[in-house]
This record gives sequence, C-alpha cells and structure tokens, in this order.
Amino acid sequence: MSRMVECQKLGRALPGLTFRPFKGPLGERIFQSISMDAWQQWVEHSKMLVNEYRLDLTSPQGQSVMLEQAERFFFGDGGAKPAEYADPS
Repeated sequence: MSRMVECQKLGRALPGLTFRPFKGPLGERIFQSISMDAWQQWVEHSKMLVNEYRLDLTSPQGQSVMLEQAERFFFGDGGAKPAEYADPS
C-alpha cells in the first residue's frame, strides 16, 4: 500500500514519495508533504531549468540553484520559468 500525503503542491491527498529526494531539511520536507505526482512535475520542470540555466549539477553552485528552485517550486511561487525561456512547441 502506498504512503499517502496531503500534497502541499497539489492540495489533495495523494501517494507520497518512496524516497527522500535530497539530503537535509528540504529533502525531509518534500518527503513528508509532496506527492509522487507533484514530484513528476518537478522532474520535468527541473530538466528545463538545467537546460535553460546550463546548470552543472556536479558543482556546489549548480546544486544550490536546484535546491533553491525546488523550494520555490514546491513551497513558494511555483518556480517560474526563466525570462528567456521559449516554449519549444
């Protein structure tokens, strides 16, 4: 049986993550209050961020940007797209 959470991003009870996605308090907060559906939305959003900002996720700076963006996506303003983003469709 799936672990259910009251998803803060989507505003309803949904199956939760089966893992802590990041170390530290943010990872724990996401694990406790974000659904698998919202996580999948983040995965797609994060791909766009990596490409648009040309992030190197092996660097401390790239990791810091991603954690900040994850905080905004899940618990803040929703994580807006970069100003120069052009939808490929």
